[in-house]
Amino acid sequence: MPLTKRRRAMLLATGVMLPLPVLAGCSSDDDGPAPPAAWDIASAPRTATSGTGTLRWALDTAPTTLNAFQKTADTGTQRIAGAVLPSLYTLDARGRPQRNGDYLTAADVTSSDPKQVVVYKLNPKAVWSDGRPIGAEDFQAQWRALRGTDEAYGTARNAGYDRIAKIEPGDKEHEVKVTFAKPYTDWRSLFTPLYPKSVMGNPAVFTAPATKGLAVGAGPFMVREVSDGSVTLVRNPRWWGDRARLSRLVFQAVPAEKRDEALIAGRLDLAEVDRATARRIRATAPDKRAAGTGQGSSAPGKAGAPEPSTGGREAAGAEGGATGDTGKATGDTDKNRSRTRALSRFTLRKALDSAYTQLALNGTKGPLADERVRRAVARAIDRKALAKLVLKPMGLPSEPLGNHLLMAGQPGYKDHSGALGDPDTNAAQSLLADAGWRAGDAGRQKALDGKTDDRGRRHSAPTATATATDPATDSASGTASQSASGTASATASATNTERPSGAAPAAGDAGRSGRLGEAAVVRKKGRPLVLRFVLPDDRTAAPLSTVGERIARMLEKIGVRTEITKVPSESYFRDHIATGDYDLALYSWPASAYPATDGRPIYAKPQPAADGSLVVEQNYTRVGTDQIDQFFDQALSELDSGASRSLVSRADSRIWAAAGSIPLYQRPQLIAMRKGLVNAGAFGFATPRYQDIGFRR
Repeated sequence: MPLTKRRRAMLLATGVMLPLPVLAGCSSDDDGPAPPAAWDIASAPRTATSGTGTLRWALDTAPTTLNAFQKTADTGTQRIAGAVLPSLYTLDARGRPQRNGDYLTAADVTSSDPKQVVVYKLNPKAVWSDGRPIGAEDFQAQWRALRGTDEAYGTARNAGYDRIAKIEPGDKEHEVKVTFAKPYTDWRSLFTPLYPKSVMGNPAVFTAPATKGLAVGAGPFMVREVSDGSVTLVRNPRWWGDRARLSRLVFQAVPAEKRDEALIAGRLDLAEVDRATARRIRATAPDKRAAGTGQGSSAPGKAGAPEPSTGGREAAGAEGGATGDTGKATGDTDKNRSRTRALSRFTLRKALDSAYTQLALNGTKGPLADERVRRAVARAIDRKALAKLVLKPMGLPSEPLGNHLLMAGQPGYKDHSGALGDPDTNAAQSLLADAGWRAGDAGRQKALDGKTDDRGRRHSAPTATATATDPATDSASGTASQSASGTASATASATNTERPSGAAPAAGDAGRSGRLGEAAVVRKKGRPLVLRFVLPDDRTAAPLSTVGERIARMLEKIGVRTEITKVPSESYFRDHIATGDYDLALYSWPASAYPATDGRPIYAKPQPAADGSLVVEQNYTRVGTDQIDQFFDQALSELDSGASRSLVSRADSRIWAAAGSIPLYQRPQLIAMRKGLVNAGAFGFATPRYQDIGFRR
């Protein structure tokens, strides 16, 4: 699965776990319950569902491809692939790979010397929808397409496939034998999803657009129709496993900013929503309306006040009635009540997402090329305060994330932020002084405030948003969402997939900066330390503007000035993050069940190319070391899971120390789900069992 797409999901809360496949070969240190807020599923026995019905599930955009290995694949591609294609391994609520019994009766490393050999024992019942048994030729075709030797395929990744030496039928029927040229610890990540040889064996079919459909599959569903903005799946008549409880599964493209209207209009049954919509749904709960108090997970200071979708215009309209606007007030009130009734058909499911928001520090040039300056900036950031700001209003655990490579609850997770140090203003200022940046002349500082700095940029006082905006409420800029994330598929939906994003614009005008009030601006050779903080101008990501403003205020305390610059969201990644045109930025990375594989390109040391350019892979902070690379390389080749994890931990400690990326918090996953829908919700890391999703009888 493409790196930038695979790493999304998450876990527990109020429901009972879905019946996931049993993990094969799990060591005892992996055992244990999922952490709080790992997922939130409306669980029910399959027999409690009606066995029919159509589920309409929202996607950010219509997928441009149904091939998860194409560069343009996004989360929509992944969702569809999970329902119609073999997944040899799924993930449980703690992000652990689990052998999928629908396709594998066993899978084991049968030899490690002289070469690693893995034997897959396929379920004899497993067949493609055209009736052909799933076999070695499908594995061979996928390996040849993804190993990176044929440019006609133009794959998004070949990690792992490039380590395979050969694939052949096993000694017994329904066995596939894979021999590796180099040891590979994350072998379970391969062949999920598995495509038929008819797709992987032909570059033209491999690169075909989504509109061509997917003629052959092997899941509980199959693709029936791909139309403008939607993909319709129906039951696969050749499916050998538990029969799908839904008759149809329709993935519908609905932009985040239009999702609340689609829910109100009854066009969706399941959708990730922004915080404003989440609060409105939560406010319709009977206990909330009856109590009239803000108990539970309501935002501090605004607890229990049901938030009308009009953003408070009902009260304004009533007041305006005294001046002859009674009709308008009544209309607004009726509209609000109608919208509230519509949203009361849904419940809110919430969990910590399997993705995290980070502060990126560009180490290519300028002041941040000095590790001491990066460390000073990092130690000025109060990550606990930022996590609380974002997560507490949603009733989610508000601990900051302490690891770049693993999320809380994943096997091997440890907080390595100590390698950088706790927030400490004095220590940060000492680091700056050691790098030659010291407090400047007070007179010159006064001249800068509200005027122009040495770069000729105008500065003004920070907006009230920095302290007054509640990220869980409606803001002046509209709805909230932080679903943008992403990576290499930068052009696609960065989170989503797969290009960084997830940051919101700071409130105020482009170029606005906070005024230094608590510490004089630091200077070096008369030049003030000003960092360009680039954020996307995306209304749906508005809540993160508060995060950006709060970070700016934290940096003020050590004498660092930030220039917040908002840029068009469609060019945020392409023209700024990928090219290194920023000093500071906020964007998100999806987490991974295979950190040795998926973490390396994100944190690998950039290498010079023959033409003098810098090859950064996915390391958009451009900060890396040879030691970090060595730890990843060793972890990839270590077949002992405990030893591999230890090496990943050591890599993470060094990533913290290099101070190029500062994880802030796991993002909230907020899901609106129609009442009566079961075995769905905020999945987190857990792989959905599409055949179990259904409506109650």
